[in-house]
Amino acid sequence: MHAKIFSATTIGVEAHLVEVEVDISFGMVNFYIVGLPDTAIKESSKRIQTALKNSGIRLPAKKITVNLAPADLKKVGTLFDLPIAIGILLAAEELELDADFVKDTLFLGELSLDGSIRPIKGALAIAYDARRLNKKCIVLPEGNAYEASLIKDLEIIGVSHITQLISWLRKESVIAPMQSNFNLLMTESEDMSVDFAQVKGQYQAKRALQIAAAGRHNILFIGSPGAGKTMLAKRLPTIMPTMEFDEVLETSKVYSISGKLQKKSLVTQRPFRSPHHTISQAGLVGGGTYPQPGEISLAHNGILFLDELTEFKRDTLEVLRQPLEGKTVCIARANQSVNFPANFLLIAALNPCPCGYWGDKKRSCQCSRQQISRYLDKLSGPLLDRIDLQINVQSIEYDAIKSPELKTESSRDLMIKVDKAIAMQKKRCGDRLIWNAYLSSDFTEKYCVLTTAAEEITRKAFNVLNLSMRGYHKMLKVARTIADLEKSEIIDVKHIQEAIMYRSLDQTLDLNKA
Repeated sequence: MHAKIFSATTIGVEAHLVEVEVDISFGMVNFYIVGLPDTAIKESSKRIQTALKNSGIRLPAKKITVNLAPADLKKVGTLFDLPIAIGILLAAEELELDADFVKDTLFLGELSLDGSIRPIKGALAIAYDARRLNKKCIVLPEGNAYEASLIKDLEIIGVSHITQLISWLRKESVIAPMQSNFNLLMTESEDMSVDFAQVKGQYQAKRALQIAAAGRHNILFIGSPGAGKTMLAKRLPTIMPTMEFDEVLETSKVYSISGKLQKKSLVTQRPFRSPHHTISQAGLVGGGTYPQPGEISLAHNGILFLDELTEFKRDTLEVLRQPLEGKTVCIARANQSVNFPANFLLIAALNPCPCGYWGDKKRSCQCSRQQISRYLDKLSGPLLDRIDLQINVQSIEYDAIKSPELKTESSRDLMIKVDKAIAMQKKRCGDRLIWNAYLSSDFTEKYCVLTTAAEEITRKAFNVLNLSMRGYHKMLKVARTIADLEKSEIIDVKHIQEAIMYRSLDQTLDLNKA
């Protein structure tokens, strides 16, 4: 007998339909799986046979051939255990299913030896594309039902054991489709243990982070050890806007493919990824024989924090250049190319020299110019050119710690202006928000209108700082965000002066290397 049911696999963040064809015929007793399966799929024959036996179902003593079509598409993972098992039961006439039901349904799941069904990777990504694949129902592990139910107009059947599924398919029992409410999913509590009110002093750094949050600008902190660079960076999420529905879907898909999505949780708070400086290129941008998302994709719609930037390998840092511009990363292999989203806000922090005290007001630097130049050599000009805000973080004075008269702004205080700036960007760009940092060249010229005095200052800065066209546009975009924070439609002198101040640090680094 021959039977066919449908499953799916993921390549990047997209789902691809897979037809699971099963044929049972007379011949030498054996179990074949063809169609470019990986090792995990080849081993599924043992899992399926044992799971069915332990569930009270005996396979016929015949030759079983399973084809995963299309045969030229590489299949990876364990999610085909369940569809293969159901296909075998159909071919063996242990089950009888309506043709329309089979046509409209995807089966996904990994089998344990006792017949229980384990969660899989990529359930949300497959559910997201199910309607595109002309499917109306998904049968999948109970542990993945919560995430898949986020997709509207799709029947989600979560099962925990193959006997439970067989009973439901035979209409001997009822399994209620999974229901979820997106509003409830978004009520996850934020981490209130960190707040900008805990940071004493550092007003310029706080201001820069406010600008970064309002316009989605990349930012670099450079300063002595203990000045508060890491402390400041970890508080940026507290002034970032709440994630929109589409952002939750996009980010959760990446985590689902990576197997990092918790059983009862979606990514509803902006990710904050802080990889160690020993990370490899593949770990940062993604890769592997079967490409998986890297840290920059796990930071999608959130923040990527690179602490001790100069401790990263130079070639590792250089791979960030294209994702910082394109907001996606393409991983090419001999037989396929995979695209992962990588729309993240970069925060980087570093010491100015090996000892850490070059330019510090309290301690003198012990490094030679050659040592400093070698230390900073990992920061290439093209990478620095892609960082909008460059901030010198100085050690704070004792009075800033203890003086009760000095007001410390809280995250809530900073967030008020951020919300107003975002509202101006939404109004300016229509229904779809385009962050100031992402404005195209045409939009930059259109929306970054300067006064005559501001235009003159910009002209001088362009020549003195030797700005590239990218650097020039980034300076204008930062000025646009500063003006938005002040609720000004025109970029004035004070706005462009502040933006120029944030572009001058790379010149200091260049002088230091000379």
